[in-house]
Amino acid sequence: MTTLSTNTPVVCPGCVAGPATPVETAPAASRLVLSLPTIHCQACIATVEKTLSAVPGVKSARVNLTLKRALIDAAPHITAEELAARVEAVGFEAHELDPAALQETSTNAAGRDLLMRLAVAGFASMNVMLLSVAVWSGATDATRDLFHWISAAITFPAIAFSAQPFFVNAWSALRAGRLNMDVPISLAIALALITSLWETWLSGAHAYFDAALTLTFFLLAGRWLDARARSAARSAAEELTALEVPRALRLTEGKPVDTPVAQLRVGDLVLVKPGGRMPVDGVIAEGRSEIDRSMLTGETLPVVRGPGDSLSAGEINLTGPITLRATAVGRDTSLHQMAELVAIAESGRSRYTSLADRAAKLYAPGVHILAGLAFLGWLAWSGDMRVALNIAAAVLIITCPCALGLAVPAVTTAASGRLFAKGLLIKNATALERLGEVDTVVLDKTGTLTLGVPQVTNWGALSPQDQALAMALAQGSAHPLSRAIVAMADADRVSSRLTALQEAPGFGTQAEQSGSIVRLGRPDWIGIDAGGAGLCAALQTADGRKVLITFQDAMRPGVDTLIERLAHMGTNLCLLSGDRPEAVESMAETLGIPEWRAGMLPRDKVAFIEGLRDQGRKVLMVGDGLNDTGALAAAHVSISPAQALDAARAASDIVLLGRDLSPVADAMATARLATRRIKENFQIATFYNIIAVPLAVAGFATPLIAALAMSSSSIVVSLNALRIKPGP
Repeated sequence: MTTLSTNTPVVCPGCVAGPATPVETAPAASRLVLSLPTIHCQACIATVEKTLSAVPGVKSARVNLTLKRALIDAAPHITAEELAARVEAVGFEAHELDPAALQETSTNAAGRDLLMRLAVAGFASMNVMLLSVAVWSGATDATRDLFHWISAAITFPAIAFSAQPFFVNAWSALRAGRLNMDVPISLAIALALITSLWETWLSGAHAYFDAALTLTFFLLAGRWLDARARSAARSAAEELTALEVPRALRLTEGKPVDTPVAQLRVGDLVLVKPGGRMPVDGVIAEGRSEIDRSMLTGETLPVVRGPGDSLSAGEINLTGPITLRATAVGRDTSLHQMAELVAIAESGRSRYTSLADRAAKLYAPGVHILAGLAFLGWLAWSGDMRVALNIAAAVLIITCPCALGLAVPAVTTAASGRLFAKGLLIKNATALERLGEVDTVVLDKTGTLTLGVPQVTNWGALSPQDQALAMALAQGSAHPLSRAIVAMADADRVSSRLTALQEAPGFGTQAEQSGSIVRLGRPDWIGIDAGGAGLCAALQTADGRKVLITFQDAMRPGVDTLIERLAHMGTNLCLLSGDRPEAVESMAETLGIPEWRAGMLPRDKVAFIEGLRDQGRKVLMVGDGLNDTGALAAAHVSISPAQALDAARAASDIVLLGRDLSPVADAMATARLATRRIKENFQIATFYNIIAVPLAVAGFATPLIAALAMSSSSIVVSLNALRIKPGP
């Protein structure tokens, strides 16, 4: 079904948003940011948001799990210290952050910290295992006791360092009166150590120091794999903020004065030189120039703007100086509003509950109840505290979530490696899970399906003289169409020289040849009616002839293959663009995409994605422009080419490293397979617990046997993850 273009009225067509008009408003709410380094699951998000929202004066609170931050809109009298104290009261560490000075280093530091703890646990467990071999081989009496004491000397400091994240998180949860996955983990490790120390003190035959270290090692492996997947995630909102200009030339008594943008006010006159970026939203008071809006609209061709036309912060002045009268500054600019829109969308996506979180939700209380009942039952039946503690420890260890913790990270790591070989970089920990659920794919046009590079289509129809003239005139301009002509002429080794070459901003270039004026530029400037010709320029020769030169945007390799494979997979397809309806409709019909939208502003794209989401659709957004960042962040999952803007790449979950689009279909196929493998891993872990738990409760599994069984299930889960195969 073909869909008509969007007819949303705007102040400045094609702009990221209509530049704001200043109005008298009530005092704005203050924006506060808290760092939450200890949150790690959906339950943490819900607890923190509920706690912050309950504070009188807090209007909204959103937690971004990837960045481990809370974004709070509150009344001016609310302080960050007060909110941090409320969060700490429910068991989470909280610190105030300066939004202007945020740096993406904490995630990488956390990953390095986990890797160091993992290395210590692995080294210690290998040494203790070597000592255990001697005990298993028949060492008795004093020799066995000596090996047990040496094992204890190695294990206790290693556990104190390596298992610290589990102990700290468990203690914070217990202090706040709640349970999380780290509570049973910490109990299992502590019980294994206490039981082993007790056995060693009493010269018992069995100690389980190796079990405690092995348990810690496998749990840290799962945490590190998860942290590694998260470490590539960056905030698109920060990338958007980076586009804001720090200083501007304010006209004071007719003279330009270098001024911090923060000091600009509505009504100020600002001089923007060629090559400069608009520091504020405003209306052109003087001057005419071509404006590059590609970062905001996604369209590569500059547009001509003159007195009375509106411009947005972030747009680039290309050809001539202009004087801008500010209509919106600071947080009111369209660029800043887009950054906030993206931040909100990112926070909404971070609420996604992974399969692991859903499985873990029921785990902690179940394990505690089971271990407690086993302890009480054996204590009542045997009257032997030592036996009851051994069995309780065995239950906690054998049910410890190593397999559960590895189920997702192992598959994600294996699938990420396979897709990297195909040219796809997975940035987000849950991206593959979400990609496997996709039923609708929304594609941007310019820069995504196309390369955003115009190519001359009728070059061969021009005479050699016209080719040489067009090339010579094109050398006087940086316009994309001029660059396309120069590239074509260079390929054909065409050359020519002109005199008095000059550029008329917004129109084209002109020069003298044999005493006559020659021109290359807009058809209406040359005097040609180009109605229906699409993307084109015109050439006026020395003898008065007028020649039309036509262009088309080069298609990205692999587009046809991608569309064909997505249709074969039963995926709904839609094309979105800020371009003209005629161009969008033509491309949709050429590629066989049944649904399309044209003239889409960034907010329109976000609204469209949210509309699909409200219908229950799981949307994959593929885009590259600054105008796509909101939609990329709002989608269920998103992909950007490596050639995209930093902000678009940051907003996406997956980066396409090459120019070929066909690996996107590989990613979807691999993601669906990965989701099946994850579910299989959960089934393996469940089957293992069904068999192993009754044996532990019945007393047939010592803590050592429980640790071996737990390790075996973890290895099986990891091997199953390796069965991920790349797409064809």
